[in-house]
Amino acid sequence: MTTAVNDLLEAHPAPAEVDRGALAACIEECMACAQACTACADACLAEQEVGTLRRCIRTDADCADLCETTGRVLSRQATVDIDVAGAVLRACAAACSACAQECEQHASMHTHCRLCAERCRTCEAACRRLLDSLADG
Repeated sequence: MTTAVNDLLEAHPAPAEVDRGALAACIEECMACAQACTACADACLAEQEVGTLRRCIRTDADCADLCETTGRVLSRQATVDIDVAGAVLRACAAACSACAQECEQHASMHTHCRLCAERCRTCEAACRRLLDSLADG
């Protein structure tokens, strides 16, 4: 997907002045994480002990929403507001961290939680890399 994301970023007539590689990677990771969290929440709902997964389902849903929103905000390059971009990146990183911590508690019993935690950690790292590049720029 990075190629498609890169192609669209490159085609923009007024691209944002940010590290394009970090931006593309972050958008891709946010969208992939939103999907993983949505799938994990759904899988948790199908588990026998769904009551013990209530917090996991909630953190999955919160993370999916924040990741999708972050990916969408970052995809808009015209007149970027760095303060807003930074705020959504920090919120997304925090949600990914919380979701990964919760899913890691269930990872030994549920493969979907292990995979979700891995995706959340990857997305959190991508958000932090982009944040660092914004601070440097």
